[in-house]
Amino acid sequence: MSRILLQYVLPLVLPTVVFVAWIVLTEKRGASREKLIARLAEGPWFWLVVAGFALMAAGLGYLGLTEGASPGTTYQAPRYEDGRIVPGEFR
Repeated sequence: MSRILLQYVLPLVLPTVVFVAWIVLTEKRGASREKLIARLAEGPWFWLVVAGFALMAAGLGYLGLTEGASPGTTYQAPRYEDGRIVPGEFR
């Protein structure tokens, strides 16, 4: 579950979280809630989504290039040996 969060969800929502935090932190003290909502409503939502997808694609590309086994290796499935489960591995 944490892998899904780190590889897919976090990169998608990170630009939006940073934008909302920036709007909230830069808003003057005592400003009305309506003004804050208006600033959020006119935000660059399309570009935030594009930035999220770009971050996700970059992260998945990085993992695709740096993780995994070399070509020609075979996968040994998980198995039960001597009373314990041995995880799967590439050989």
